[in-house]
Amino acid sequence: QVQLVESGGGLVQAGGSLRLSCVANGRTFGNYGMGWFRQAPGKEREFVAVISWGGSRTYYADSVKGRFTISRDNAKNTVYLQMSSLKPEDTAVYYCAADSKRTMASRPYEYDYWGQGTQVTVSS
Repeated sequence: QVQLVESGGGLVQAGGSLRLSCVANGRTFGNYGMGWFRQAPGKEREFVAVISWGGSRTYYADSVKGRFTISRDNAKNTVYLQMSSLKPEDTAVYYCAADSKRTMASRPYEYDYWGQGTQVTVSS
């Protein structure tokens, strides 16, 4: 069992930056691939980024490529999402998720554990 807690969301103007954090409990954080997803009102949850268990591989949705960076610190049981050049269309609840199969997954059903989410609002 893994419990995930996100933080770092908030209100920011377009063009601004935010860094989201997701802290996991337990000793096995390094065994999981970690992903970030987001869900805007009335829309399906969508993939944002994923990082491999060791941190050497990353993959991004086209909509955030070049603007967002995913990273992790296994010693701190934490995965980060650095978001820059934010746009109003980035407004959503952002979730981190853990994948025990470590497949660099991009679909929500492939993840085993989810955090409660943190709201990001980008004003124009």
